[in-house]
Amino acid sequence: MTDETIDDLMEATYRALCKHGYADLTMQDIAEESTKSKGTLHYHFEGKQDLLESFLEFLLDRFEERTETIPGETPAERLHEFIDELLTPSDDESAEEFRTAILEIKAQSPYNEAYREQLAEFDRALHDRIAGLVTDGLEAGAFREDVDPDETADFLVTLFHGAQTRSTAVDRPPEQTKRHVHEYIDEFLLADGTDTVTVDDDETETVE
Repeated sequence: MTDETIDDLMEATYRALCKHGYADLTMQDIAEESTKSKGTLHYHFEGKQDLLESFLEFLLDRFEERTETIPGETPAERLHEFIDELLTPSDDESAEEFRTAILEIKAQSPYNEAYREQLAEFDRALHDRIAGLVTDGLEAGAFREDVDPDETADFLVTLFHGAQTRSTAVDRPPEQTKRHVHEYIDEFLLADGTDTVTVDDDETETVE
């Protein structure tokens, strides 16, 4: 399957999930959002579950590509930027419908090993990205010496998943959680002698 075909089918899957949700989604729904026929979908995928497994893998690849380079002059700035990337709601009007569909897929993971494995891969990627940023901060002397990268990453990943679930399930915007995470970075991770300067309402600049 060519990269062009993969992109077409994955983007069609995104649009179909936004429109129909997980439970009501059919291969025909995806074909109608694609330039490919339903027969083409069945040629490449055994069914809806097989296609969604590939879709979750596609999302992970996109996430890793998007976050491979994080802006910021210091490790603390990059960690702040990464938190903004995770917890700032998308301007895409269909983003809420998509988050709902993903939450439905997550709800199936206790009973679906393939979904569980793909979601666990995303969880590990998120953990490793945060742990790497914290390790960079320790090596640069920007973070306290007693900070543990793995424990910090576990904590922040849990906060992220909780904020995302609450945003979708009970309509609690993640902005307040984002603010508290920024405060956590500044108050509990930064080494003594490292100050933060407010740039605007949502961003901080670290000054060493």
